[in-house]
This record gives sequence, structure tokens and C-alpha cells, in this order.
Amino acid sequence: MEPVPRKYLKLREIDWRAVLGLLAALTICLFFYRQLDYVANGEHRPPLLTFLEEAIGGTAGLLVFPLIYLAAIRFPLPSPKWRRNVLAHFLAVCLISPVHTTLIAILRIALFPLFGFENHYGDLSWRYPMEFAHLFIFYWLGIGLIYLFHEVRFAREHELRQARLEASLAEAQLQNLRLQLEPHFLFNALNAISAAIYENPRVADEMIGRLSELLRQLLKQDATQEVTLAREIELLELYTRIMEARLENRLTFSVDIEEQARQALVPQLILQPLVENAIRHGMNLVSMRFDISVVGRVENGGLKLAVRDHGPGLPTGFPPPDRLTHGIGLRNTAERLERLYGHRQSVRIENAAGGGTIVELRVPLR
Repeated sequence: MEPVPRKYLKLREIDWRAVLGLLAALTICLFFYRQLDYVANGEHRPPLLTFLEEAIGGTAGLLVFPLIYLAAIRFPLPSPKWRRNVLAHFLAVCLISPVHTTLIAILRIALFPLFGFENHYGDLSWRYPMEFAHLFIFYWLGIGLIYLFHEVRFAREHELRQARLEASLAEAQLQNLRLQLEPHFLFNALNAISAAIYENPRVADEMIGRLSELLRQLLKQDATQEVTLAREIELLELYTRIMEARLENRLTFSVDIEEQARQALVPQLILQPLVENAIRHGMNLVSMRFDISVVGRVENGGLKLAVRDHGPGLPTGFPPPDRLTHGIGLRNTAERLERLYGHRQSVRIENAAGGGTIVELRVPLR
């Protein structure tokens, strides 16, 4: 990726209130410094005269600031051509200094009589080199502050671009996980229909109709990653109706969702792979039935979802409850929750009390 060009603010884009405030603060500091110096040396000098001199110097500085700013952004020192630009700045200060001194002389002539003071600015032929030394210091101070301001601005823009890039990448990864899930579900449903065609064409036809309805509902959904739990249960019930046709009277599916939890947001199709997995592995070996339940509760400021079957349970040596590494559906579920909620979520799969397997999800209540 090519580096983003460093674009300095144009003169009309800068915050002149900040410039004026900085120059005013500098003027006040110089006033106190000079006036207290007179007091320390036992000299009697009207504070108004000292302030007027420093205010005129600050006003002249404000008037030449646009020239300093233009020189700063036209010949940036943080660049590969910094040596050439240093020379350009030396030339700029040599040209700006006489302008600054002339403005001071004009302002003194105009303002001193208004306040009842005589203008003793001295011989201008000596004032120009004297004020050059003064402006030289403040020129480089101003240049440094201009670059400092822009470096902070560039750093903040870089952080914002980085945050947007990371957010876009996370969204793309989530979308990829979702797109991976839907074909996986569709292929499994089609395989179930294919198996039913030869055994019972009427059931296969019924499954196709119910799958069409489910796909129609999925196509109505937008690209959002989250839906209400109530909507998620609606889609889940459409899926279980397909499997009910396949398993005839051997599947029992129950839902127990608290009213408070129904409007909570959950990732779309987060429960379907868990129920599909429960149907695939959760047959009760005694009754030859599939008893699947989904429970939703609000607990400790979060949402708890549990999918349980009454099958043979987890085999010996299965990974720990908080590690899902088996199968696309389970692994996909864990990855989606991790990318959406980070450490604020958890996924556990373990043997349930009384037999069977339970998968428990915990997500923030939103």
C-alpha cells in the first residue's frame, strides 16, 4: 500500500483563533518580562507604554504570520529535500524581517500619539538588523510550532485511517464467515432432501417447499450481521420444519425464550448450525428420537443461549468446553462471536446433566 501523501492545511483552513490566542499569550508574557525587568532595575516606566510596545510587536507578527505559514508549507523541513528547504527558509526570514520592522514603525507612528506617548524608535537603518535578530528567533519558533501542529494532525489521521481499515477488515472477515455458513447449511439441507427422494418422494417435496420458504426469508434480510433473537428463532423454526419432514415424528423441537431476551440482538444464523449439529449427533439411542431445546435468558447484564440434545454426549478426549475446533458450524460460530464481541462473549460445549450435550453461548445484551 502506497503511503498517504502529507497534505498541509491551506492558509484559509487554519484556525485563526488559535493563532491569535497564541500570539496574545506570547505578548502578555513578553510584557510581564520587560516590565518586571524595569522594576527589578529600579526604573520607573508606565506599564501601558511597555504593553503598547509589545502589542505592536505582536500585531506586526500577526500580520506577517501568513508569509511565515506559506513558507513553512511551501518548503517543508520534514521532507527528503530538507537541505534545500532550509536555505529557502533563511531567504524567507531575510525577506520577511524588513516587512515586519516596517510594520512596527508604521504602527508606532499611528498609535503612540493616540495614547499620549512620544515615538522613540530610533534610526531605522539600525533597527532593521536589530529586529532581524529578534524575528529570526521567533520565525524558527513559529516554523517549529506549525510543523508540530501538523505532525500531531498527521498522527491522528493515521490512527483514524488505521481504525477504519481494521474495522473494514473485521467486517469483511465477518461477511466471509457468514457467506461460508449459508452454503454449508444449504448443502446439508439439499443432502437431506436428496436422501429423502428415494425413501419418500412426498416428504422430499414437502422439504423442498419448506427450504424455499426459508431461503426466501433469508433473502429478505439485509447485510447486517445482527438480528433480534425473535427473528433468529423464526428462521430457526423454518429450518427445523425442514428437518421435521425428514425425520417425520422423531424430532421434537422446543423453544423457551424470556420476553426480555426476545428483542436482544444476536448474530444472524448463530443458532442454526448448533441445532443442525444437535440433530446430526444427538439422537437418543434408546428411544431413537431427537429432542432438541433452545433456551434464552438474560443473566448478569448479558444474554445466555443454550442448545441441548439428549443424545449420547461428547466422546472421551473431546476438546475442553471453551475450545471449539470440530466442524465448520461450531468453529464458525466461535469465530463470529470472537470477531463481533471480543472477550465479552464465550462459547462452551459440554455433557449435560442427565445425558446429552449442551452448547452454551454468552453475548453482551444489546
